[in-house]
Amino acid sequence: MKYKLLIVDDELANLRLIERLFSGEYECLSASSGAEAIRLLEQHDVAIIITDQRMSQMTGIDLLKRTAQLRPHMVRILLTGYTDVEALVEAINCGLVYMYVTKPWNNDELKMKISRACEHYENNKKRNSLVLANDRLFQMIKETKLAIVTGLVDMLRIRSQSEYDHAVRVCGYANAIAERMALSDEEKADLSAASLLHSLGQRDIFGNGSVNKRRSDDQSAIAREQSECEARLLAAIPELVNVKDIIRFHGENFDGKGTEGGLKADQIPQASRILRVADEYDSMIQPTTSLARMRHDEAMQFLMQRSGKQFDPTVLEIMSQLNPDDLDSSATVTAAGESNGVRNERLEPAFVDAVVW
Repeated sequence: MKYKLLIVDDELANLRLIERLFSGEYECLSASSGAEAIRLLEQHDVAIIITDQRMSQMTGIDLLKRTAQLRPHMVRILLTGYTDVEALVEAINCGLVYMYVTKPWNNDELKMKISRACEHYENNKKRNSLVLANDRLFQMIKETKLAIVTGLVDMLRIRSQSEYDHAVRVCGYANAIAERMALSDEEKADLSAASLLHSLGQRDIFGNGSVNKRRSDDQSAIAREQSECEARLLAAIPELVNVKDIIRFHGENFDGKGTEGGLKADQIPQASRILRVADEYDSMIQPTTSLARMRHDEAMQFLMQRSGKQFDPTVLEIMSQLNPDDLDSSATVTAAGESNGVRNERLEPAFVDAVVW
């Protein structure tokens, strides 16, 4: 297969000279103006364009600028005189020009440069194929992750409506905090997923501490077995490895004392520190146990008294800047079940928005 070479020059003699030079090895197209070249590029998959810089209606650089998006893989070569140095430097700095050829050119050198341009064109195509394949894989991973979290959230809802509601609210609070901190989109997505799933794998989810007296021994055994299965499932899903770590470390105390892992301060993932505050806050203002419900100011006072001990002072500072209406609004939006055209009454849009970055 012959590569298509587009030659652009408003001097007919130059067009014919270059065309004769390459017509045996390449499929040559010629244009005497930038406008004519654009029309040809709209019709042909051109591998290499070689254009004169000084043309009456449109300069070579202007032509390359206008066609960069039209044929992004095309290799661009500029014919230029020594007086066009400034324009040439601009074109090279902008990435518009692969190489330049000065007038008058040497035929053998020009042939060699065009041959190298063909190799560059093939590399461009391969690189683009890899980028497209990577994009498809990335999209597949995002869709897989979304499907997995959707299923796990449904599992939580079926098991315990109160814990499901708690997870929805925690997700809203965590997102409100994360919006005011320097988390990347990917970190926000993982935080959203961890907020929704942080109750999975907790053995005491049905009670307050060890054993719920209202349940039979058989029911307690089933609950423990289910929570153990959930913990193993989270650990076995590669797409949720970061989510698993956020959940795993969200119980660590900021000062590193009194917890099993002994992590402290920045050793604890930032998302885990956010989740810890959001989780504790909701547990105080809307407890799922027999504990007395606190007002917003009471909960914040309790948290602030433990700043630097159990909780990250920076996260608490951000939390203190949010008034109850902000927090209620975040939780309500999270629970609404609709966002970006994605409708799922069981999956929170805050997570859908975050995952589909």
